Amino acid sequence: MHGAPWARRAALAGALVAGLLATGCGSSRPGFTQTGQGSYYANKFRGRPTASGAPYRPSQMTAAHNTLPFGTRIRVTNVRNGRSVKVTVNDRGPHVAGRIVDVSGKAARRLDLVRAGVVPVRLEVIRAAPRGGSR
Repeated sequence: MHGAPWARRAALAGALVAGLLATGCGSSRPGFTQTGQGSYYANKFRGRPTASGAPYRPSQMTAAHNTLPFGTRIRVTNVRNGRSVKVTVNDRGPHVAGRIVDVSGKAARRLDLVRAGVVPVRLEVIRAAPRGGSR
């Protein structure tokens, strides 16, 4: 049983990391804010399944976020021009360092971020995911 203490510590560390990932690094409560870079989905993703299982539809007001539960409503504001949109989280991402949200094509046009591709944004949770919403 010489390795047992090490194995217990490793299991405990793994459980701690899993718990942090499951709860997310931020809060999904209304009023939670986050700032960083925002981008949008390329059209090549049209129709492909999102992490929630719903197909990506550029014409819908949706977004990807790494930790907020699916179904969370957020307001995304383009810090450069002050334009904002309300979107529903239904996917995971973006998977690029420094980026906090990917928005659908429709949301990107309303935010006027298509030409730039990536802009500084502020997001705010305006409605928590319905009970039973998936993480």
